[in-house]
Amino acid sequence: MPTAEALEQRITELRAQVRRAAGSGDRTAARRLRAELRAAETEWDTAVLGAPEQPAPVRQLAAAVPVREHVHRALTLLSVPAAPKLILAVHDAFFSGELVPARLTSLRRDEERSFRAAPYARPYYLCAAMTTDLLAPARGLLAVSTWPLAQRMVGPLSPRVDLLTGAIRLARHMTDHGCTPAGQRVLWQLGVSIPGATDGKSIDPDVVLAAAERELEVHRDDDTQQRADAAERAVRQLADPAAQLFGVRLAVADRRRNEA
Repeated sequence: MPTAEALEQRITELRAQVRRAAGSGDRTAARRLRAELRAAETEWDTAVLGAPEQPAPVRQLAAAVPVREHVHRALTLLSVPAAPKLILAVHDAFFSGELVPARLTSLRRDEERSFRAAPYARPYYLCAAMTTDLLAPARGLLAVSTWPLAQRMVGPLSPRVDLLTGAIRLARHMTDHGCTPAGQRVLWQLGVSIPGATDGKSIDPDVVLAAAERELEVHRDDDTQQRADAAERAVRQLADPAAQLFGVRLAVADRRRNEA
């Protein structure tokens, strides 16, 4: 049987191939690759977790749920800005309904267009995380408009802090609601980079939670201060509500930085 590391590499390659096939409209190839992906994930489960001991998770019926609602649920669980790859993994592991990767491509742009056409008409918008230096959209990171502005900021320490925070959130969710193989796979992906979170063979939410909280204590205060300072500056400099949600263009950001 292939090693867990080889299977993880295979799973990553297959996910990319599924996204490309779905994005190009080749649904036949996408379904075939998806079947291969599921088989690889099952092999990974057996290699790392042993024979399944729990029944398949009961997934809620989610017919006709808009894609933005799928993304909102995944981001709310994580509580930190996240890239589409992580959003998809969390959605697939913890929620029901199909979320097609290609539909995430234009989501932030559609949300901004909707906000500019009718500001605050929706209870929430999927907006951009913003860089603390330029107040520009952080590349590839989605956030939720109802979060405090500081929570949507991304500074030098934020990627690490957000990974640790996301791991803590998932570990607590799994402790409260039970572990599934899919959930364990996502937690494994986050936990492998956290010292003491795994033994290389298995994953335990309580162990991940303790390890992530230990490391988070190291970075949290500095990151919180950087985000708070940037949020205060954004409120002071960005009069346009849309800019506070979706960031400013780089040319404008450069001018504002020179004025700061």
